[in-house]
Amino acid sequence: MALPLLPGFSVGRNLGKEKFHKSQHWGYCNNVAMLLAEDKPGIGGEPLPGQKLKPKSSVFPAELGCGAPAWIAFDKQVLSFDAYFEEEVPDKNQELYRIRHCKIYFYLEDDTIQVVEPQVKNSGIIQGTIVRRHRIPLPSPNEDQFYTIDHFNINTEVIFYARRYKIIDCDQFTKNFLRKMGFKLNPPGNCSDDPYTKERQKILDSMNPLRPYERIDTLKQFLEHDGHVLRFYCVWDDPESLFHDTRELVLHYYLSDDTIDIKEVIPVNSGRDVVPLFLRRDKLPKCAPTGLYQPGTITSRTVLNVFGNLVGNRGRYILDNRKTGAVHQEFYRDSDLKIGTVINVWGRQIMLCDCDEFTKDYYRTKYGIEDFTPVPYKAPPPPKAEKPVPPYTGFGSEEDSLCSCMSLLPKPPQKDFKKFMEKDRCGLESNTLRFLAKLVTDSPIDKDRKFIICYFLSDDTISVFEHIQRNTGIMGGKFLERSRIKKPGQELFKSEPSEYFKAQDLFIGARVCFHGHNFLLVDADEYTINYMEKHANEFAVADTGFIFKKLKDIAEPRSREIRQVFAAADPQHTKVIEYDPFRNLIVSITDGAFSEHEIMTLGRHYREKEEYEMDHYFLLAKAQEQLKKNSFENFEQLSTVLVYNDREKCGVLPYETCRTICKSFKLPLSDDLLQTILTMFEDDHKQVEYKKFVDAVNWRENQIPAFQTIKLPSKDEDDWNGQPPFLPVKRIKYLPLLDDLFGKEE
Repeated sequence: MALPLLPGFSVGRNLGKEKFHKSQHWGYCNNVAMLLAEDKPGIGGEPLPGQKLKPKSSVFPAELGCGAPAWIAFDKQVLSFDAYFEEEVPDKNQELYRIRHCKIYFYLEDDTIQVVEPQVKNSGIIQGTIVRRHRIPLPSPNEDQFYTIDHFNINTEVIFYARRYKIIDCDQFTKNFLRKMGFKLNPPGNCSDDPYTKERQKILDSMNPLRPYERIDTLKQFLEHDGHVLRFYCVWDDPESLFHDTRELVLHYYLSDDTIDIKEVIPVNSGRDVVPLFLRRDKLPKCAPTGLYQPGTITSRTVLNVFGNLVGNRGRYILDNRKTGAVHQEFYRDSDLKIGTVINVWGRQIMLCDCDEFTKDYYRTKYGIEDFTPVPYKAPPPPKAEKPVPPYTGFGSEEDSLCSCMSLLPKPPQKDFKKFMEKDRCGLESNTLRFLAKLVTDSPIDKDRKFIICYFLSDDTISVFEHIQRNTGIMGGKFLERSRIKKPGQELFKSEPSEYFKAQDLFIGARVCFHGHNFLLVDADEYTINYMEKHANEFAVADTGFIFKKLKDIAEPRSREIRQVFAAADPQHTKVIEYDPFRNLIVSITDGAFSEHEIMTLGRHYREKEEYEMDHYFLLAKAQEQLKKNSFENFEQLSTVLVYNDREKCGVLPYETCRTICKSFKLPLSDDLLQTILTMFEDDHKQVEYKKFVDAVNWRENQIPAFQTIKLPSKDEDDWNGQPPFLPVKRIKYLPLLDDLFGKEE
């Protein structure tokens, strides 16, 4: 039986196989026996007999540097060596070998090497990188090791892939680094001369060209003036044109290469074809005095006939290196272009009439030219023919009849939609001015009739209502349908549009005539007065500055007399007077030059605050109630935005700025209430103290416990008849008025 022999045979064979594996660095990978690595150590990491381990770290001493890895400590540090190698040329008799210079770069971070050969003109050899960057192994028999810094020095040789390089020198950084590493540098070596290159240079030096090469370098001009273009506006009087009309041109001079192109400005409906360019971009030659040069006159070479016609019909021609008799053509330069100059563009006389601002600055800087007076070349435009409008025919409205004259297909008149959207009713903003009026008549029946005139700002229409009075025999109600009303005294059938009543024509004390009925405006509601004061730039009767200046011009010569008159009106020295005496004094001072509305505006400005107006707690409590019902609690964000808009950090902001910010936060307060509260916190300069405003409306921290009652003045039956109550001016502070007019009295 052979079974007992199998185990012994197997064991002996396995032991021999294990020794074979250890000596030849074999192992198992995925249960397959293969050669793993020649530098694989034995058991325990000990090297096997005859095995040479490759160095795992750099050859630099461990104590050098800061202990950082080599790829960090020596990043971007490269040693540069100058070297050359000899290359055999077996197929040429002129040269047996060739000397090729190169650069050897040793990268300290990973001991990689790169060999680069600089470009040599007309060498015929593909040059550049000879050996790409990588670790280069040493020549045999040490091919398992790589080149390190120890193998480099001046005047030594290295072998890269069987090619021998002679190192002759290195740069200063390399010398300093090698000295710090403790290397003793050899003296620089000498490079052998290439016999073929030396012989070739002698031939080149002995050559005398027939004509020296001309080199014109335009790179500097291109780099300095690329994108810089001079622009001139020109005119060309075309003599061959049918009507001898002038043609407008635009000339562009490119400073980068002294080229010119011309574009034509073709008017609309001129009958000419639209072409891209009148003259394509190129250098524009100056034509000869006798005309243009014939083809072949201007050439880059000049030829001499040596024998002429002496030897039959055969001649001997050589190149003339001095260009005897050559024709030099001149081109237009920037110095030739000026306003008023006539240039010859291939036989067309073109006059330069004007230029742009960049061109003026260029000539002002380079040539010192200051006179850029343009040459007039455009005929003045013909006057626009007036379109006579036929007079109004009486059919329809004037606007409708005028639109029928504007086009063949009549269109309805256009309305001011933007104004309608801005001035239409929006919430509590009615944009309607209401006045109380009465008829100007001698009839005792009509004297007591009261009318309410409503002016709608959205479309400038007016409606009139009459108050119903008992036992008068007059029905009352709608007196005039809502429509635009023409001013009286205008001709009916005329070409000019009629004038209509505007908002500026209605104010307290004004007399208006609506279709033959004369009205006197005697009062207005509070909304109308506030609206006119808010838009004082549109309503002069509500402009305090304009009224004050007008009063000052009248009253300044009589300052002492006016002071005595006001003092006499206040015998108790209370510093305030009633509105009626104040009105009478202003009328006597101005001699009736002020309207009732102007006097009222002046009185409202210097009025004494009534008791019901000073109840600020009621308004603040009302505002807090609305904020609380709408759950508004963004007081910190509101305060932050107000502080951010306060650039000067003075604690105050303009009224309009505060109102806009509150609107952006969608503060749930009516516009009237918000404006009133903001006015409560204004200082002497009409600036809102926003910190006090935010603290006052903050119902979380400063809640007002209960409302306080308002004392409203008694209302008569005749006041506004169901309209919003009018808050009259009762008492006037006249001392501030006198101080503003004449200054404080000493």
